[in-house]
Amino acid sequence: MTFHSIRIDDKGTVMTPLSLQPIPYQGSKRALAPRICQVFQKQVDTLYEPFAGSAAVTLYAAHHRLAKQFVIGDVFGEIIDLWDLIINRPSFVAERYSAIWTEQFGKNDSHFNEVRARFNQDRDPIRLLYLIARCVKNAVRFNKQGDFSQSVDKRRTGMHPDKMGRTVCSVSKLLRGRTRLFKGDFQACLAAATASDLVYMDPPYQGTTYGADKRYAAQLSREILVEALHVLNRRGVSYILSYDGKSGERSYGDPLPPSINAAHLSLHAGRSSQATLSGRDHQTIESLYVSKALDVPHVDIFKPLPLQASLFS
Repeated sequence: MTFHSIRIDDKGTVMTPLSLQPIPYQGSKRALAPRICQVFQKQVDTLYEPFAGSAAVTLYAAHHRLAKQFVIGDVFGEIIDLWDLIINRPSFVAERYSAIWTEQFGKNDSHFNEVRARFNQDRDPIRLLYLIARCVKNAVRFNKQGDFSQSVDKRRTGMHPDKMGRTVCSVSKLLRGRTRLFKGDFQACLAAATASDLVYMDPPYQGTTYGADKRYAAQLSREILVEALHVLNRRGVSYILSYDGKSGERSYGDPLPPSINAAHLSLHAGRSSQATLSGRDHQTIESLYVSKALDVPHVDIFKPLPLQASLFS
């Protein structure tokens, strides 16, 4: 499957799928979206992304017109509040982000800590956007109370307001008028999905859901996920699921059972950014489960696209 659409913003800047990312956090499927979307068989009526986060697959699919409508959902309500503002009030997002970003100069680390403390009190989505853009390696972390707990990245200042402004405006034009937002449990989000729709899920991995390495604001048990996949199969709703994986010798969860009746593919995702932080050179392999109804095409989704193709696909 080959795509050729190119979008240009109001200033003449070419907006590729890689640049259409207003929420730049670690774990985003931004780089993998071109290969994940090769599994799409036809244009989809509605693409559901119930563990949206940065909604990388939705943005790629919207950019390439692979679906008519989109549902962006997440149990982390503040991220959906942020998406609401990005889609419907992009100028407001750009102005507020610029103001918060500019205030950091001359304050050292105290500014980030102040913004983090205020967000943990008022849950302001624009403050959340700044924290994601400015925290260590964009690696979002939460404590047991559900508060944002990651520290500031001292090597950089976060996405520049000019770039953020261009990005949110472009994304707003891409999604406004054909996107519904859902705040809550993923099963409730998918309640209206039909056989003409497609679900992409990127839930918390089993190995990063519990314990000290808590990367998500909410947890998801393996048993609940498996039962939800059984329900989708019975309803005839096709799905693509990013779930377990491996980095070096470390595995993030066990493979899902055969009862889900899905093809189990492996995506080589490149060097692990988390391992890089610890001075190790580990390659990451992610599992992609594709419901049998999609009849996985005979395309090579396992290796990265050539640079030129990835920029202009």
